[in-house]
Amino acid sequence: MIQQVLDTDINPSEAEHGGVVGLIDVKDNVVYAQMGGGRQGCGMADITLKYGIGDILDVTDHASGRNPYFTPAKK
Repeated sequence: MIQQVLDTDINPSEAEHGGVVGLIDVKDNVVYAQMGGGRQGCGMADITLKYGIGDILDVTDHASGRNPYFTPAKK
């Protein structure tokens, strides 16, 4: 049911920003999601999850990826 909501209600608007939200797991009524594409590394990712989607824990490694929104400076 959560995957269906992501596919029909969430991801179409995320795709407009070059992003996608994937369902990783559900444990003890907690949803674990991972953001990809333009949403990986996005400074608004936390806001999107908490206020745009709901009570979901982000497990995305925002510092890596092929096409993140923000690439951290090299050390």
